[in-house]
Amino acid sequence: MSSDWPHVQLHVVTGKGGTGKSTVAAALALGLASHGKNVLLCEVEGRQGVARMFDVDPLPYAETRIATGLRMRSRSGADAEPGNVYALHIAPEEALLEYLKMYYKLGPAGRALDRFGVIEFATTIAPGVRDVLLTGKLFEAVQRNSRNKGARTYDAVVLDAPPTGRITTFLNVSESVAGLAKVGPIKNQADTMMTLFRSRRTAVHLVTLLEEMPVQETADGISELRAAGLPVGGVIVNQVRPRDLPDESLAAALAGSLDGETIAEDLKRAGVEPDPSLISALAAEAKEYAERRSLEDAQRRLVAGLGVPTYELDRVAGGIDIGGLYELAAELKEQGLA
Repeated sequence: MSSDWPHVQLHVVTGKGGTGKSTVAAALALGLASHGKNVLLCEVEGRQGVARMFDVDPLPYAETRIATGLRMRSRSGADAEPGNVYALHIAPEEALLEYLKMYYKLGPAGRALDRFGVIEFATTIAPGVRDVLLTGKLFEAVQRNSRNKGARTYDAVVLDAPPTGRITTFLNVSESVAGLAKVGPIKNQADTMMTLFRSRRTAVHLVTLLEEMPVQETADGISELRAAGLPVGGVIVNQVRPRDLPDESLAAALAGSLDGETIAEDLKRAGVEPDPSLISALAAEAKEYAERRSLEDAQRRLVAGLGVPTYELDRVAGGIDIGGLYELAAELKEQGLA
């Protein structure tokens, strides 16, 4: 299966809180690495979520190998050699120190500023500067240059990004610093980064659930990204429940017209005594399930109307561990996102 996004180097993954955007970002990195490529998975929210998902030590401010990519069968039937997944936890204070060292040659002086609390002040009092520093490190990882000699290069970078409600402001760094710097290196760096963030080399993917609020926030996020000239990628519908009942049974359950005798016969075949109260409880549970499916189908139609490629990930029973991440990576690969 070929990727739907062959020209994309920077995959930004966002979504409303609770939709599983971090899980999707991790699975996407594993899927992209199945092509035999090296992938960098970045996080900027300070929760060390990547380390917990991959069951490794808390990530330092250094690119750290955490996994081998998804292993896939080649057309010849042999296992294709996957690439590696590296991870980076980007903190604004450390990004500023690196920025000072790289652009102003302030190594020891930068650390001295840190001791005086200047860096904490700069990264807290001016949110626009904070976002420029975070996205600046991201930009540098995608587009390595002579200022970072000997650094590892990556075929793709995946960002576990801030939530949908903040993603446009986070990426639109030129706008963020407009009131802080009209000229100078920060303004120049922000403008340079926007050439990447607004290009076909970037795609902002949005994660949602088949629920009203996440779907609405996804629609709003797509509108805001487009208005800012930022490239919208795909929508990943996460935690999709299995369809346990055929359409005919779903319709009957929703109408409250399931045949009690049929339920009783099914219970007998399963070796269960068809008690009337049990039959009634099962019919009520089936109706509740059908109502939930009906609501989900309505949200799925709304997602389909957003005009962007859509991908679905099944709910993984028992929660997500490293094995579950590889399962999701295989789904993303099969559907063409990775």
